[in-house]
Amino acid sequence: MNQLILNVFALLVSFAIIGIAHEHDDHHSHAAYKFDYGVKDPHTGDMKQQWETRDGHNVKGAYELKEADGTKRVVEYHADKHGGFHAHVKRIGHADHPAPKHHGHGGHGHGHASSYANVHLHH
Repeated sequence: MNQLILNVFALLVSFAIIGIAHEHDDHHSHAAYKFDYGVKDPHTGDMKQQWETRDGHNVKGAYELKEADGTKRVVEYHADKHGGFHAHVKRIGHADHPAPKHHGHGGHGHGHASSYANVHLHH
């Protein structure tokens, strides 16, 4: 996995742990947050994004990423206290296996990538 995904996953797990610990300390608190992030690197073809919101026990979100074969995976999910976790996975496009590209550049860092992350906690 790419380091950005691992960092974001660690951040999400931290929020979940903080939210669980906080709920045990204060049964009247209302956990709420929203976040989104994305990466679009035309040089490497790495493209992905995710968003999620939580309002009390209700969580919903989605993520999408470009697979190595050129298709796009889209996962939409929601969870609540009574119904548990549910995910709907879609694969969009047709698999394509193009010939490798050879660039005249030596080394890395010649692309123009962009990324973002937004996290909003509400207490």
